[in-house]
Amino acid sequence: MLEKLGIAGALILALCSTAFAADAPGVTATEIRIGGVFPFSGPASSIGLVGRGVLAYVQSINDRGGINGRKSNYIALDDAYSPPKAVEHVRRLVESDEVAFLFSQLGTPGNSAASKYLAVKGVPSISIVTGSSKFTNVKDYPLTTTGLVSYDTEGKIYAKYLSRTSPTGKYAILYQNDDLGKDYVNAFKAFFGSDFDKRVVTAAYEVTEPTVDSQVVTLKSSGADALFVAGTPKFAAQAIRRAAEIGWKPTLIINFPSSSVAGTLKPAGLDKSVGVIVGTPNKDPNDPKWNEDGGVKAYREFFEKYLAGADITNTSYLTGCQQGMLLEQILKQCGNDLSRGNISTQAKSLRDFVLPTALPGIKINTSATSNMVWTQMQLQRWNGASWDQFGDVLDAGSE
Repeated sequence: MLEKLGIAGALILALCSTAFAADAPGVTATEIRIGGVFPFSGPASSIGLVGRGVLAYVQSINDRGGINGRKSNYIALDDAYSPPKAVEHVRRLVESDEVAFLFSQLGTPGNSAASKYLAVKGVPSISIVTGSSKFTNVKDYPLTTTGLVSYDTEGKIYAKYLSRTSPTGKYAILYQNDDLGKDYVNAFKAFFGSDFDKRVVTAAYEVTEPTVDSQVVTLKSSGADALFVAGTPKFAAQAIRRAAEIGWKPTLIINFPSSSVAGTLKPAGLDKSVGVIVGTPNKDPNDPKWNEDGGVKAYREFFEKYLAGADITNTSYLTGCQQGMLLEQILKQCGNDLSRGNISTQAKSLRDFVLPTALPGIKINTSATSNMVWTQMQLQRWNGASWDQFGDVLDAGSE
């Protein structure tokens, strides 16, 4: 009798396990497999370090015993900022590695290229590291949440700032000729409306170009007294340096993806970067003003243990660490229901979630109708040694 009960029990467990596996791909009793794609090499390799930060934080989660008894097996692949490579890797992660979901895939081109495939397969792509405004459309991307302030929101914040500080000025935009750069240009167009062509001059570059020196010279000749660089760190650094070399001293704004000191300002020259402005939701862990801040202290300790030897002034690592914190929170909220449906639901159920490395007043709220992790930022200006925050915390509706 006992033997029959044992066999029956084993059969029930086997059936339950089979059903669970069918409902929750990539999940076992002890592990959840998650995929990520980053430009660890290529023209955007500096921001690819976000992936190193995610990997390090996931390791710290596992060292603490995992979440709900499961370790996270985070598989991160290098697409070198190439859309075809991104699609190839996403297919491998879904079909060969059988991940539960994609998390933190970085880059507008790669996410754009892989989005249809993921939609067909019903695989959530959570907290993607792009601010492309198209991904904020919940109807078109029901299984996606975004992990950066949208480029539309960020662009409008800068346009509003320039219109106030230089109301009669002329503005130049150097932009990456893809969805990333075009989103920022469109934000300025939306803000200035019919005045855009009279007030704004633009120049595009391709990520395959060796430099943007000629574009910067052309924009200077337009007579613009402000320059906004909407691209990735390599080209933002070139633009800052070239403007200084030719004696052009506009109000110079860079976008958040290019805001790393190590990735952008150091290559440009810290002295040449004095006065550069950018919006951010984050505390700078290298700034002495945060020495006694608990969140920054914890980050520095984490960095020393899990990213020893890396350059802490490259805040792409910080972005990756914060992504890891988001992943941890989402998995905690999922409990033992790690079906793709519940993962997507919980990613859109973050309520007044505050990351310890976020600036005061900045909270994360997502919902069924708002899939943006970050919607707020504060402006800051480089003083040669650190960032000085100024003004209020801003969002798309800020006056």
